[in-house]
Amino acid sequence: MSEPIYAVEPDLAAKEFQQVLVASSLAERRPATDLPRLDRMLRGANLIVTARLHGELVGIARSLNDGAYACYLSDLAVSQSVQGKGIGNELIQFTRKVVGPEVSVILLAAPKAVAFYEKIGMPRHPAAFMYRSER
Repeated sequence: MSEPIYAVEPDLAAKEFQQVLVASSLAERRPATDLPRLDRMLRGANLIVTARLHGELVGIARSLNDGAYACYLSDLAVSQSVQGKGIGNELIQFTRKVVGPEVSVILLAAPKAVAFYEKIGMPRHPAAFMYRSER
């Protein structure tokens, strides 16, 4: 496998976002059939890190970052065809480099992804709380 290219892509198209959500299986937990809402999700984020292989989007880390204290990594999706090759970890590390060492990167793991975050050594936080969206 050739190496993915990682970049910040603030103008990512909703259709590409949708495709990687479906290819990663994260679509089951996101409003993937609602392109206008996906577009609002992208425009509301202020940090979008992507991974591309041969120009094709294969991964995304979509975050809300205040630039001083906290960065909420709200979506981490990697196409199933390239999972297990370090792309998810690199998306997180690239995000951390962009936001800098004084900013904490925070995420809520999808149940299926808990083992991944444990495997890459991401520290757990014992107290997280959340009101779920009504979809």
